[in-house]
Amino acid sequence: MAGIKGGTIKPYSGFNATEDAQKLRKAMKGLGTDEDAIIDVLVNRSISQRQEINIAYKTSIGRDLNKDLKSELSGNFEDVIIGLMMSSTMYDVRELKKAMKGAGTDEGCLIEILASRSAEEMRRINETYKIEYGKSLEDDICSDTSFMFQRVLVSLAAGGRDQGTNVDESLAKKDAQELYQAGEQKWGTDEVKFLTILCTRNRNHLLRVFEEYQKIAKKKIEDSIKSEMSGSFEDALLAIVECIKSIPEYFASRLYKSMKGLGTDDSTLIRVMVSRSEIDLLLIREHFKKKYGKSLASFIKGDCSGD
Repeated sequence: MAGIKGGTIKPYSGFNATEDAQKLRKAMKGLGTDEDAIIDVLVNRSISQRQEINIAYKTSIGRDLNKDLKSELSGNFEDVIIGLMMSSTMYDVRELKKAMKGAGTDEGCLIEILASRSAEEMRRINETYKIEYGKSLEDDICSDTSFMFQRVLVSLAAGGRDQGTNVDESLAKKDAQELYQAGEQKWGTDEVKFLTILCTRNRNHLLRVFEEYQKIAKKKIEDSIKSEMSGSFEDALLAIVECIKSIPEYFASRLYKSMKGLGTDDSTLIRVMVSRSEIDLLLIREHFKKKYGKSLASFIKGDCSGD
């Protein structure tokens, strides 16, 4: 699932970490903060270049850049800038922890990250999470969620999906038949069967399973999930299916849902824009325009004009 080319942020060609560090210090010195200057530097540099700026800031100025940014900025703007300053793995780790901290759980955030990251990304997330918080991601998921929703998150967090590309035709037909029998053809649903097949098979194989399923059930697998499942478990299975079909399309719908209706789900909007900016945001933009008939930029402007 990884390796999609199409980020909006590319490495800056005339890059000089020390010069950038000085520009940022100047933007934050004295009365008031030059937010445009901060945007100009940090939004136009890649993640690895921002890490270099971090070191250059400490080396040439003797101060911590993140601390300075936090003390000068606030609200959603601070969240975006601080998010941009993290490595992609650390950003995911912090967002997962935040989703499970305190009262209430942000189920949407847990589903979004765990359903869309590759096996390699999940390996790095698990390692970093343990180092950062002294507890495994799985332990935190288990203490914060329950029932089938907990089980699907634990399965996704394990990052054990088959990474091959091989499609076993007879197994694909069997999987489709078993999914049909576990849902549409059964009184009550065998939820574990859905979990097992959707969380372990490789992408190419599952695309074939979905085709076979539609032939048997005369409906898309998403429609069966919607009629057979409920709550966060349903949301998680739908996200898995959407990500198998097209990760950029999945994120386009995440962005749309975060902005439609009254009020904006700022945390989702920020997280998707920051986490996908170097991966597939160009493709997300294309899918957004095709699906909703308006550009992502115009949607954001219309929805976040007050921010």
